[in-house]
Amino acid sequence: MPTTPPAPPPPAEAAAPAAPRVTTMRLGDVEITRVIEFSDISPMTTDVFFPGSEPEEWRRHAALLDPDHWDARTDLTRVATQSWVVRSEGRVILIDTGAGNGKYRPLQPIWSYLNTDYLGNLAAAGVEPEEVDLVVNTHLHDDHVGWNTRLDGRDWVPTFPNATYLMPRPDVEYWHPENLPRTRFGRGNQNVYEDSIDPVIDAGLVRTWDGSHVIDANLRLAPAPGHTPGSSVVHLESGGDRAVFAGDLLHGAIQVPEPHLNSCFEEDEDAARASRARMYAYAADHNALVLPAHLPGHGAFEIRRRGAGFEISGWAPFSRT
Repeated sequence: MPTTPPAPPPPAEAAAPAAPRVTTMRLGDVEITRVIEFSDISPMTTDVFFPGSEPEEWRRHAALLDPDHWDARTDLTRVATQSWVVRSEGRVILIDTGAGNGKYRPLQPIWSYLNTDYLGNLAAAGVEPEEVDLVVNTHLHDDHVGWNTRLDGRDWVPTFPNATYLMPRPDVEYWHPENLPRTRFGRGNQNVYEDSIDPVIDAGLVRTWDGSHVIDANLRLAPAPGHTPGSSVVHLESGGDRAVFAGDLLHGAIQVPEPHLNSCFEEDEDAARASRARMYAYAADHNALVLPAHLPGHGAFEIRRRGAGFEISGWAPFSRT
């Protein structure tokens, strides 16, 4: 007796196209592009990266932190190292330059002898090194000045040969090699002056500033000491939009609901807390986007007051790392 052949399986549904990766947004007349050097689990547990933090503080904020900012299973923190490309008034401005390739950092193995495709990522953002007009180093730690230079044969040469490099004068003086033994970070910043600062000074590309500095009608630099003596932030005001490029005023999202926590890298812990509190208050009161240098996930956030403290009220539209 003939059997009825089985019905053919329904046609497979076409896979939904992958969502486009968002790296760029616009605030007023200013375009901001996120350029990642790397983003991964840090080798530091919470008690090492944030001395004095309590396990309960991390558990209390687990919904905010896990998995983008903290791995609850291993207690390891997550960090990104990133730059911000800012296009303003016809110029290409690069805020912080990461850790760089091929640089020896004896006490910072996470940043020692890296080999990343940072310049490729910069090119994917539509920027060739020769097109950068201005480099802003928010401070002079090794992971914020690394791509100031690149290796050419045996010499370190400016990566961005047509740019002016803006550096805070207090840090230019503080991190000079003759002062290194008296700093808290000490050998963590060893070799930085020689391979990432002196070559651009010698090339005549560095302009130092102190107190405050106006970049253009949309952007200005303001001091935010504590993490280092010269730590600074970049304020953006364009149209009705505002943002703060926060450098290392915070290293992790936990420092929003728990602002008393400092990282292990602060030169002056009390001053770091004070600068962070001022920045939070400004951002909350002016609806300003906060763009730190090391935040993974969406990379930037908006903040609002909650009681006597603060909380993250929304994330930037950048794709998660």
